[in-house]
Amino acid sequence: MNKIQEEYLNQYLETLNLEQRELHQNVMASYFCADEENANICSDLILAGVKTATCSMKYWYESEGEPMPKPGDLQVVTDWSGNPTSIIEKTEVSECKFSEVTAEFAAAEGEGDKSLEWWRQAHWDFFGKEFKELGMEPTEDMVLVLERFRVVYS
Repeated sequence: MNKIQEEYLNQYLETLNLEQRELHQNVMASYFCADEENANICSDLILAGVKTATCSMKYWYESEGEPMPKPGDLQVVTDWSGNPTSIIEKTEVSECKFSEVTAEFAAAEGEGDKSLEWWRQAHWDFFGKEFKELGMEPTEDMVLVLERFRVVYS
């Protein structure tokens, strides 16, 4: 987290009482997606209240030794350039196979036309690129970490 992101986070934390602050021990700063256009679109969708969910491959957490997200975690959402645009709090974290993602969850991700068909194609392409870099193939059974969140500061 850079200085600007940290200052933005501290502005939010100052609005909380001590007990509330202590609930947020895990904080990160990052953008969504892997390219400038989509990172900025996602940032805007979050601010508009359209995007309230996201997902990632469980494999990524396991192979990189990253801690799994959990309810109460905070994220300083940034645009592609690293400028903070909002702070979200994870409200729900679950796991499911790619093939079991629901139309409701796809709509909550808020991207594209919000349909399950659009979500499946976009995420198959995205995860396919990640797997290809790892020398692996995506499958319908790959386990995803599904996260729901709410904007707590903007």
